[in-house]
Amino acid sequence: MKNIKVLYIGNNLFSKTGYPSTLETLSNLLQKEGYSVIKTSSQTNVVLRMLDMVFSIVKHQKTADVVLIDTYSTLNFYYAYVCAILLNCFKKPYIPILHGGNLLKRLKKSPWVSKRIFSNAYINVAPSEYLMETFQNAGFKTVCIPNILEIENYKFKNRESISPKLLYVRSFAEIYNPEMAIKVLFELKKDFPNAKLCMVGPDRDGTLENVKTLVNELNLESSVEFTGVLTKAAWHKKSETFDIFINTSNIDNMPVSIIEAMALGLPVVTTNVGGIPYLVKDKTTGFLVNPNDVGAMVKSIKDLIENGTGDITHNARKQVESYQWDVVKHKWNQLLSQV
Repeated sequence: MKNIKVLYIGNNLFSKTGYPSTLETLSNLLQKEGYSVIKTSSQTNVVLRMLDMVFSIVKHQKTADVVLIDTYSTLNFYYAYVCAILLNCFKKPYIPILHGGNLLKRLKKSPWVSKRIFSNAYINVAPSEYLMETFQNAGFKTVCIPNILEIENYKFKNRESISPKLLYVRSFAEIYNPEMAIKVLFELKKDFPNAKLCMVGPDRDGTLENVKTLVNELNLESSVEFTGVLTKAAWHKKSETFDIFINTSNIDNMPVSIIEAMALGLPVVTTNVGGIPYLVKDKTTGFLVNPNDVGAMVKSIKDLIENGTGDITHNARKQVESYQWDVVKHKWNQLLSQV
C-alpha cells in the first residue's frame, strides 16, 4: 500500500480533555496501518480553531491525498462548510464523517449549505445504516463505516443478578432528555426504595440545572450522583458497580456510549429514536421504549431486576465485537485506497 497522506480536521482536544474523540482514535489506528495523518485543530477558542483549520488546508493542500472532516450539526457544521468550500477551490477530495442525530434536522434547516458540503464530497461516511439511508435519500453519496470500538479495552462483566442501580452516560442537553432519567428513578423507587442513579457527562446547554432542580423537587438528592465529565477509563471502572444502562434521548444517531455499555455487559434500556433501533434489537440485545415513555422504561427495568438478562448482554457483546478495528479497518483501507 502506498503511503497515503491524510489531513484530519476535527476535535483534537485529547491533550486538554483527556477524552479521546473520534479524530484521536481513528487517526492513531490509521497511523498504525501505515497512513501519514496530520490532525487539526487543538485550539479551544472557536475563532482560532477555524483559522487553524484553514491554515492547515492551505499548508497541506498540495501534499495531502485526502481530507477527513468530522461533521456535526452545531458550530462544527460551519467549520465543515468553510473547509469544504476551500477544499473545492483546491480541487482536493474530502470525506465528511457524519456525527450526531441532529444532522438530519440540519439537512432540512440548511439545505443550501448542506448541499455545498455533502454533494461536493468524494463520499460521506455514516456510522450507522440509519444515517446512511437518510443521506442517500437526500441525494448524497454515502457509505456506512461503524464507529470503532477497541474491544480489548472493554472488560465484559456477567451480571448474574440485577439490582436497581442505573447508569446514565451522556451530555446534559435538551435533545437527550436527561429529566426522563430522574422521572424513571422516582417511579422505580416506589417498588425499589434502594434504587440509585449515576449521571456521567458535561452540561451542554444549561439542562443540568433543570435536572438538579427536578431532583430537589422529588427529594431524590440522596439517590442521584452527578460526576461531571469522566475519562473513558474512569466511567468504565464506575460501571462495574452499576447494573443497568439507560438512554433517554429524543433525538439520536448511533450513540457510542450505548455501544460501550453493550461491550461492558451492561443491559441497555433506551428510547427507540433515530438510529438506535438499528443498533439495539428489542429483547434481543437490549430493550426499546418510546421517547418520554417513563412507564415503559420502568417496566423494562423491573423485568430485568425480576428476571435477569438472559442472553441479552451476551448477544449485545457479540454484536459490538463487529465494530472492532480488525473488522472495520478493511472498510477504511478500501475507501482511502480508491481516492
